[in-house]
Amino acid sequence: MIRSPLMTVMTDAVMKASRSLKRDFGEVENLQVLAKGPGDFVSKADHKAEQILRESLEKARPGYGFIMEESGVVHGTDESNRWHIDPLDGTHNFLRGIPHWNISVALERDNQFIAGVVYDAAKDEMFMAEKGKGAYVNNRRLRVSGRNEPADMLIGTGIPHIGKGGHGQFLRELAAVMPRFANVRRMGSAALDIAYVAAGRMDAYWERGLNTWDFAAGAVLIREAGGTFGSLDGKPITSARDIICGNEAGERALAAALKTAAA
Repeated sequence: MIRSPLMTVMTDAVMKASRSLKRDFGEVENLQVLAKGPGDFVSKADHKAEQILRESLEKARPGYGFIMEESGVVHGTDESNRWHIDPLDGTHNFLRGIPHWNISVALERDNQFIAGVVYDAAKDEMFMAEKGKGAYVNNRRLRVSGRNEPADMLIGTGIPHIGKGGHGQFLRELAAVMPRFANVRRMGSAALDIAYVAAGRMDAYWERGLNTWDFAAGAVLIREAGGTFGSLDGKPITSARDIICGNEAGERALAAALKTAAA
């Protein structure tokens, strides 16, 4: 694929941050970890990667705003553009030496997500998409799966951790999903799981209580790979918390199953 100037800016920033994270991942037992809340941890690696991303993106696109997991909202002079950044998605996996984590960066322009990068540094897989230009992993074009029968579909999700709430609702929804689909996966990284749906590795995905930095890049990937991406809470995607996505048949079947759990 031929990378646009915007995609080059995004992938260059992600690669710079990934070098820092990969060094820390190799020494994960020595990381200083601070408790951010019950079951939710943040490490020095997180903050360092976010700083690298911010500095790189600010230099390339001065004036753009930021929405960041660790540092919050930073308003830019250019009110039409803002970055959504998760410097380390899958922190629990990272801190335990499990090689399933990523860096996620997306660009919102005029209230639409228009470009996204999800980089799985441990496996060196760069998922990237730009509105109207397709979705790719490294240099291979991505397409959502062509499966149409729920009994053949693999569904992804996220389980609410300790202190998050919503456990009862999740159990009801899981009970509605399990009998209808081949199997369910919870792999611990929303952005990477959504990228897997775009790659056809899973057929649909849902999760509640997310933030935009968790799924903004994935929303672009899914749509550019021919899938559908929507909200379960009725909010616009740029402010949603509860999301659902998949190939068209998968998202429709998953939405129908979740609806029965709410009845």
